[in-house]
Amino acid sequence: MNIYVSNLSFNVVDEDLKAFFEEYGEVSSARVITDKFTGRSRGFGFVEMPNDEEAQKAITELDKGVVEGRPITVTEAKPREERSNSGGNGGGGGNRRSFAGSNRGGGGRY
Repeated sequence: MNIYVSNLSFNVVDEDLKAFFEEYGEVSSARVITDKFTGRSRGFGFVEMPNDEEAQKAITELDKGVVEGRPITVTEAKPREERSNSGGNGGGGGNRRSFAGSNRGGGGRY
């Protein structure tokens, strides 16, 4: 089972996350998600546990627990939604206008 853990302290690393869950059973993987530019934690992570019973017990007991002064949320991870290229950002920008080289005279608005 894939488990989503949120509101993690920025000091929590993969090994810490794994240790929290190992008390409940075998952990296949534990990963704190980091910002790709700064390398800093984004405050959430994922834990994979092969035994669903153990995973469910970990979710039940760790959800709303306090780690480094922060109440964490622990739930079963939802499948990742597919992202489309057209996205929800205006359908690809077909309405963009270029003002480069434009000499409209506009009276100095800026």
